Amino acid sequence: MKSGVKKNSVFKSYRFPLILILGIVIGSIIGWFNPEFGKKLKPFGDIFLNLVFSIVVPVVFFSIASAVASMTNMKRLGKILGYMFVVFVITGVIAAIIMCGAVHIMDPTKDTKFELTATEVEEAPALSTQIVAAVTVDDFPLLISRKNILPLILMSIFFGFVVTSFGEKGKKMAETLSFLSDIFMKMIKYIMYYAPIGLGAYFAYLVADLGPQLIGVYAKTMLGLYYPLCVAYFFIAFFIYTYFAGGMLGVKTFFKNILPSAATSLATQSSIATLPVNMEVCEKIGVPKDIREIVLPIGATMHMDGSCFSAILKIALVYEMFGNDFAGWGVWIPAILIAIMSGMVMSGVPGGGLIGEMLIMTVYGFPMEAFPIIATVGFLVDAPATLINATGDGVTAMMVTRLIEGKNWLKDKNTNKKVDNNCI
Repeated sequence: MKSGVKKNSVFKSYRFPLILILGIVIGSIIGWFNPEFGKKLKPFGDIFLNLVFSIVVPVVFFSIASAVASMTNMKRLGKILGYMFVVFVITGVIAAIIMCGAVHIMDPTKDTKFELTATEVEEAPALSTQIVAAVTVDDFPLLISRKNILPLILMSIFFGFVVTSFGEKGKKMAETLSFLSDIFMKMIKYIMYYAPIGLGAYFAYLVADLGPQLIGVYAKTMLGLYYPLCVAYFFIAFFIYTYFAGGMLGVKTFFKNILPSAATSLATQSSIATLPVNMEVCEKIGVPKDIREIVLPIGATMHMDGSCFSAILKIALVYEMFGNDFAGWGVWIPAILIAIMSGMVMSGVPGGGLIGEMLIMTVYGFPMEAFPIIATVGFLVDAPATLINATGDGVTAMMVTRLIEGKNWLKDKNTNKKVDNNCI
């Protein structure tokens, strides 16, 4: 009897991931063998993406505002934000160093030829202008756009903080914000029922559209270096990070639940689009509500491991193509700093790497003929970079939880679940 119950429990746990994988595999097969039909399925994928994108803004606002407004301990909020930024920077630096070493060892530019054609590119705006544009908007309607997520995050934190300043009077508003946050999380769960169809259709389109572009002069760099390194980082680095977060239980829990986030990030190539899915995944993992509702939205805009990978690769490729040797800490340290800066700007939005690419062009003074190389590499690395960025947000949330609540947080969470189930 117990064996039957256990098998049923295992099937129930993995049923949705298996259905999601099946949808993606079927879509990919269709896109590969029948590209014309695969491209026609794009509208079904667009429906899923539009649903996800349209719910991002209220999810960000209500989750962060309610988390901050419900906090009676501002010291805990400071701890969450502090540990979060420390983890962001440390993992970003580690990712950049790994890519520096990999590029130096494998030398992807050897025997590789690129056609350089003159391309006009706008001059990168001044750093002060970029900072102002990144953290503020000049009109309220712009605030409720997914294109301005960082200003929305800052305003959400500010709003939640002001609610707490009202003391007892603010409690009703905090409860309302929490209820609205729960409503939108429920909406995400319903939207995810369509995910196997929507993502399957979108993968059919992606494979049909991008398949041929993976063949040619970029194949060595992408297939021989970047993609394998991303896969290795996903399994090895995330194994180490989640082991730190919760031991082997942390590792098993993460990899058991992360598939929906991974699939969504690959299809949408956007950390922000993956945010609603990430929120649900981290709830299943057991990350506390206040931590996940602060770390995940900010991480969708500022978490950078995958973007650091791609920035270093772009710099190294162009650096060596113009006769320079991408080797030594004197070259690597500035590249790592630029990778982290560009990663903070570009990790949240599909195609947002353009700003980071402009930053690379400006800082290094590369000729405009180099822009097609950087832009093409940016296009090809976008999906796996976003996979690392988006799924890494969940890893960060787990690590922050471990730093705040102690190494046994996940065991305690599972123990409480078992007690509750036994009571039922």
